[in-house]
This record gives sequence, C-alpha cells and structure tokens, in this order.
Amino acid sequence: MSGLLTVEGGAPLQGEITVRGAKNFVSKAMVASLLGEEPSELRNVPEIRDVEVVSDLLRLHGVTVERDPEAGVIALDPSNVESAHVADIDAYAGSSRIPILFCGPLLHRLGEAFIPDLGGCRIGDRPIDYHLDILRKFGAVVDKRVQGIHITAPRGLTGTKIHLPYPSVGATEQTLLTAVRASGLTELSNAAIEPEITDLIAVLQKMGAIISVDTDRTIRIEGVDRLTGFRHTALSDRIEAGSWASAALATRGDIFVRGASQQDMMTFLNTFRKVGGAFDVRDDGIRFWHPGGDLSSIVLETDVHPGFMTDWQQPLVVALTQATGLSIVHETVYENRFGFTDALRGMGATIQIYRECLGGLECRFGQRNFYHSAVVSGPTPLKAAEIEVPDLRGGFSHLIAALTAEGTSRVRGIDIINRGYENFMDKLEALGARVTAGERKVAAA
Repeated sequence: MSGLLTVEGGAPLQGEITVRGAKNFVSKAMVASLLGEEPSELRNVPEIRDVEVVSDLLRLHGVTVERDPEAGVIALDPSNVESAHVADIDAYAGSSRIPILFCGPLLHRLGEAFIPDLGGCRIGDRPIDYHLDILRKFGAVVDKRVQGIHITAPRGLTGTKIHLPYPSVGATEQTLLTAVRASGLTELSNAAIEPEITDLIAVLQKMGAIISVDTDRTIRIEGVDRLTGFRHTALSDRIEAGSWASAALATRGDIFVRGASQQDMMTFLNTFRKVGGAFDVRDDGIRFWHPGGDLSSIVLETDVHPGFMTDWQQPLVVALTQATGLSIVHETVYENRFGFTDALRGMGATIQIYRECLGGLECRFGQRNFYHSAVVSGPTPLKAAEIEVPDLRGGFSHLIAALTAEGTSRVRGIDIINRGYENFMDKLEALGARVTAGERKVAAA
C-alpha cells in the first residue's frame, strides 16, 4: 500500500467493522510457543505487520509457522528450534521491540539469544534496561556488542524475586516468559495486570506452567521442567475497538465494532459516556455512535490497568477537540505522547501542552521536565492539512482528524498503521470513508 493517503473529510463514518485478536497479546503468545516442545495453535489472529515480523523471526529460529489469514488461525511447531544467524536477525533491527521477548524462551531452548537494535514507536524512552536486569537476576550473562546484545545462560536460569519500580507490561511479559521454565520460584511484585497479560498467563497455564496472581499485583511462578503446546483464542483488541469508537464520536458517526468486549473496555466506556458518546453492548460486539447535541469536556488521566489505557488517549483527544469547554488530559504512562498534537493544532485545534501534572496527583514525570499534560479547548472546527504520521496510535489519530476535518487532507507515512490495525483500508471502505491510497479509490457508497 502507498505511504500516502488522501482523505476527503467532513462525512460521518457509518457501518460495521470487525476487530480480531489484540496486537499486544497475539505476538507475545506466538513467542510463548517457543517454550513448548509440542505444536501450538492460536486463533482470532489479525493480519497485521507485527504478526508477520514475529512469524519471520520464529522461522529464523527453526519454528514451522503456518498461517490461515482468512480464518485467523496460526499453527506453530517449535520441535526443531535452532540458533539463527546474527545477520538474519539483524535484518529486523528497528522494525519492532518484540525480539527482546525472545530472550527467555531461547535461553531455555538453546542456552543463548541474540537481540538486535530495537525499534518501535517513538513515544517515550521505553529502555530495555528493565529487561536486561530481569534476565541477569535469573542468572543470564549479558554481553553488549556493536551489532546488538548476546545473552547466555551457562548455568541455566534460576527463579528469583523481582520488584518493578513501575508496572511495565513489557517487563512483566519478560518475567513470565523467563520464569515458567526457570528452576524454583519466581516472585514478581508491582506487576502489570492488563487483560493481555492475563491472557498470556492463561496460555502459559495451558502449556503446563504454574502461575498465581494476587490482588496486590504480585505474580508467583513455579518453574517447571517441560511445557507442551497450547490451543487458544486471542482476546479482542480493545485498543482498536476504542480507536474506532473515538472515530465514530469525532465524525458524528455510528459504528458497530464486531468483536469488541465490554469486560476489557469498562474504563473506556465510562469515559466515552461522560464525553457524550452513546453505546450499546451486544453479545457479538459494541455499537458506538454520536447521539447528537454537544459533547462534554472532561478531566482524564491515563494509567496502568484498570485505569484509562494510554493507547486510548490519542484517538479520544481528537474527539475532545469537538467537545464544549476545556478538557484536561494527564498522560502518566509515556512521557512523550503528545507530539501528535502538533498536527492537530495545524488543523485548527486549540491544544496547549504543559510540563506540570494537571488534573490529578503528581506522577513520575512531574519533576522531569516532560510535556505530559494537555488542555484541549473546544469545539474547534478542523480544517484539512498535510500530515506526517509520527507513530502507530498517533497515526490513527491523525487519520481520525483528517476524516473529521472539512476539505481534503494528505496523510504521509500511513504504512505504520498496518502494524496494529488489520485491513484498515477495507474497514474505511465499509464505513463510507472517502480516501485514496495509491491508485486505489475508496468512496462513500
């Protein structure tokens, strides 16, 4: 697909789309298959770039990967796991942060792992120090080289006690994937407890792991000698569902998101309703729509689960530009997540960014000079513009803004949206969006 998208905005998005498995879970479950000594099957898998990257990395390590994209099923056979060539792995440098999660499984299966320079969206520091420190605590030896990081476990891996200074999702995943086959007991305190983490724990338990989760964010893992494969249906992508919900609100539209789950979106649904959006929960999905009238300004603070998810924040900010009054948004998860608002201001939005913690208690960024709070004044009509996509969630937010604005916008770097939004061009077509990508024309029915 072309990296340029021409968007004729000003029309409400209306219709039905389907959301499949969560990007932030599916790739991790695929990595978990490395730990087993028998084949695994994952269902409800979306066609997104991250799945392709992990599939290719698994194949480099000898895993047989068979995909049925239409059915959303992927079969993984790790029977012949082997070391991959550094040059082959390095080809994925900068494309994803997933390779760091291969470390634990590869150390158990092969005794070594190599990790290239890591990429991902530029929304904050997100250092891998957490990951490397965790691996060292298990007994791994980390050797930083020019090409990347070489990790070995000459004496095997042993369970340990780990306390996270912040409930990082990635660090929690790293601990789980490393601890399940480490010798002895691992205790992880201040762990992330997102639904995607819970689903990963379910997968590991199906494989034979022994994992308990306490109410105080403490996870205990009893290491086992051997794991089998798994058969599992991925939970729905609550980020994508929330993104389309925000698109319905911003464009004054009406979208039924098949596959959306109320249980994993309760915090979002409360906020959506406070802003003035309407929704109807059904057995097979959730309908989101703008009921007419004015939207309301709100005070919003992102947080780890069960708080308001940081990945919901950017799309919703676009809708808040259409709300009456001053909305305050305090970002506490990623320190540099408001860069996407530059484009919104260029389209006519009134958004001011502050270093101070606004609208709530002080967070860990309050004394570190980061612009992590925003005040959105509305409603402000958005006008068409030339836009450069900065990252995955910011890029989808820019797409929503272009669809909301009057006139024709040109959005560049749109390819990055393929990392986390399955067949989004087809979904735009189904919703009556008026966009052009390359030679392909999508027009309202």
